Amino acid sequence: MIELRPFDKLGRFRNEWLNTNYHFSFSGYHDPARMGEGALRVWNDDTIQPHAGFPPHGHRSMEIITYVRKGAITHKDSMGNTGRTEAGDVQVMSAGAGVQHSEWNADDETCTLFQIWILPREAGGAPGWGAMKFPKGDRSGKWAVFASGDGAEGSLPIRQDARVMGATLKAGEPLTYDMKPGRHGYLVLAAGSVDLNGRTLTARDGAAITGAENLELHGLEDAEIVFVDTV
Repeated sequence: MIELRPFDKLGRFRNEWLNTNYHFSFSGYHDPARMGEGALRVWNDDTIQPHAGFPPHGHRSMEIITYVRKGAITHKDSMGNTGRTEAGDVQVMSAGAGVQHSEWNADDETCTLFQIWILPREAGGAPGWGAMKFPKGDRSGKWAVFASGDGAEGSLPIRQDARVMGATLKAGEPLTYDMKPGRHGYLVLAAGSVDLNGRTLTARDGAAITGAENLELHGLEDAEIVFVDTV
């Protein structure tokens, strides 16, 4: 089954430095019909103003994946890691038994990103962080694995039977994906528009996929796609 989640129907939060849209229940937004898809618990669409961001705060027992769409985000954590992740690239933080971190837009340009949280197989463990570049040309017309529980394609590690993937499509270009029985999928367009099994998605729309599905995508405009397949 495929359920579309139009961007204008998502939860919302605004303040002086953050403009965010929630695909699932989060913080002050609660919808009992949108509590997650399998192990996927959070998908936030954040716009962060220049020289602002999330000050140091804590997490535990969560795999937190950040896909930067525009600008860059600077990460610092209690493990001593510091990194700057730019548009098109990905960072992963395994919160483990507990970690403090900040995510800050240190640049003069507005930053937009997807923040994706996945429950780990087991609670606790040592925290970790990593980042990797994913040139858009390398995923033109095909899936690239950003993060996974099995190390597929040298991807960033996460502690769950899940894959976080991305692709770019040119107008008229096709792309397929076979969802297996018992799996949960969630797909969001970072940009452009596509036809997904006969239904149109535009920029920042989401689609929840449950159970066995043969996904057939066709680019209506040049498009940038992020997709999670998880238990």
